Amino acid sequence: MLFEPLTLRCGLVIPNRIALAPMTNLQSQADGLLGEDELVWLAARADGGFGLVATCAAYVALDGKAWPGELGIDRDACLPGLTRLAARCKAGGMTAMVQLFHGGVRADSALTGEPTWSASTWTEETPGFVPPRAGTTDDIARVIEQFAAAAARAEQAGFDGIELHGAHGYLLSQFLSRTMNPRTDGWGGDLVGRARLIREVTRAVRARVSARFAVGVRLSLEDFGQARGMDLDDNLAVAAWLAEDGADFIHASLWDVARKTAKRPEEHAVPLVRAALPKDVAVIVAGKIWSPSEAEGMLALGADMIALGRAAILNPDWPALARQGNEAIKRPPITRLELAARGVSPLFAGYLTKWKGLVAD
Repeated sequence: MLFEPLTLRCGLVIPNRIALAPMTNLQSQADGLLGEDELVWLAARADGGFGLVATCAAYVALDGKAWPGELGIDRDACLPGLTRLAARCKAGGMTAMVQLFHGGVRADSALTGEPTWSASTWTEETPGFVPPRAGTTDDIARVIEQFAAAAARAEQAGFDGIELHGAHGYLLSQFLSRTMNPRTDGWGGDLVGRARLIREVTRAVRARVSARFAVGVRLSLEDFGQARGMDLDDNLAVAAWLAEDGADFIHASLWDVARKTAKRPEEHAVPLVRAALPKDVAVIVAGKIWSPSEAEGMLALGADMIALGRAAILNPDWPALARQGNEAIKRPPITRLELAARGVSPLFAGYLTKWKGLVAD
């Protein structure tokens, strides 16, 4: 089933069920324009047979930029590089998408010169944490337009679709959070209010792009890492609402597909997400999938596509290996020299050292 085409309800046909997950890689230029290392990294996975190649999180506004070397899609000056990137990733018949992102409080004000903002203000006992200001209704209106404008740029550049980054504790996730969003002005508090921003963004994006351009959303279903205040049932309801708002797929970021849900330890998340959505809305799942058999297992549970992160870093030809029935997938640790041979720049390799046990000393 991994190599069957997937037709999204917008009509876009993805040639197989294997996606490259969006991953931070620090490989673009300081001003957000496309870097050669970024292009090499993504092109190697497109050439390796990934049916869907997704960019790293691309910031839709300067005050949402979270990392040096992050790809930008916040202005028309980004279009030449984005156009080149889309054409290269699609050269072999694969599908290419941009992940649209705003960091909220996780943006880096020291990098951008812009103060951070979020649904509310709070403090954390984290070194260097700068409390955000509470976003105004003008901030909210502006960021909705910035997401929509970025989606239009992605389509103009030749990409096949976009994914909204509503996971991992970034701006859209911060608004969804029970703990980060106590607003009482209709943009927070109860689930309807907390889901309002991500729904309005989805609707605005859907209205700005053509009918055959894919729109999806990545969600964290429960707490993990910086995703806090996430409730499983809340986010299953949000997923269903987003389908009503025009989402063609929901990308469930599970971190580890071997685990059951925390709220209902006897149940796996994938069947729950599948049941929450109309049959024509696709489910993508990610989380420590390494082998073809693990990937097939997720499809058997109800996923329509699997997304690979670390496995794709170490195995740019993962789809070819899977097609051969080869379970001998390269696993950590991996040397920097081996990473370089796989299209991973020294900067990206340095970033990967933060992932325990991935890069050999």
